[in-house]
Amino acid sequence: MSELPHPASALVERWGSHLAHDRRRSPHTVRAYIATAHRLIDFLGRYRGETIEPEMLTSLGAPDIRAFLASRRTSGLGASSAARELSGVRAFLTWAATQQGKPPSVPRTRAPRRPRTLPRPAAPDEVTALAEDAGAYGSEPWIGARDLAILLLLYGAGLRVSEAISLTARVLPIGQAIRVTGKRSKTRIVPIVPAVKEAIENYLKECPYPISGDTPVFLGARGGPLNADLVRRSVRAARKRLGLPDTLTPHALRHSFATHLLARGADLRSLQELLGHASLSSTQIYTKVDAAHLLDVYRHAHPRA
Repeated sequence: MSELPHPASALVERWGSHLAHDRRRSPHTVRAYIATAHRLIDFLGRYRGETIEPEMLTSLGAPDIRAFLASRRTSGLGASSAARELSGVRAFLTWAATQQGKPPSVPRTRAPRRPRTLPRPAAPDEVTALAEDAGAYGSEPWIGARDLAILLLLYGAGLRVSEAISLTARVLPIGQAIRVTGKRSKTRIVPIVPAVKEAIENYLKECPYPISGDTPVFLGARGGPLNADLVRRSVRAARKRLGLPDTLTPHALRHSFATHLLARGADLRSLQELLGHASLSSTQIYTKVDAAHLLDVYRHAHPRA
């Protein structure tokens, strides 16, 4: 924190309370977003050489945001973490504008991005930034909570989009695992990590429609079944706002799940079961993807590559 008493800082604590109680974000997310907002305000105070008032947050331009991100990069922030930082900035500035009765108008700014010669799985920070950005820009709080839960489910459990939106209330309440019906009506059991479970439960609390029996867990804006294209559209918009690569699609989250598990020592047979592949040959492609990523890292990092 800087020594200047910035009046705009008072907004940050109110925003944190909004995230925790109204949006039901995890404590980790709230802490990270609050820290980002404080960093932004302190930077603006140094950058502009003046005390930052709440009204100033609604008049920031793209150069201000780019300068903030550049300062974070020089302090050692990686490209994928920069995407999450930008997501927090956008969400805070949008909320600050609405609190002052002004239409949200966040400058269009791309997060710094590393050039890549080979496709690679999304970094966990990129996935988190993508999901949280999609959640922050939902047309209603419950729709934002829905999109956040779906994207975390795709990455955290390796589901296909069609599998996620086909889940019914029969899987509720969410436990440590759920039964998923995949291609050719083949069923499998997939574990649910606490972060995914929490996101789904938060969505269920926010959803204004009753969900029971054979009702889909994830509903559209009017209470009917959710269309997969809406999930892809939400990801596309968040990806564009964050400057993430076009290859980061909903299905890429499933690929990232598989590749990260393989890199952590998962065996192919277990991975085949988790993904619901009928043939082991379909799962073996991830050994090639992981090898390609390692080669990409080697070529960029090794002094004699």
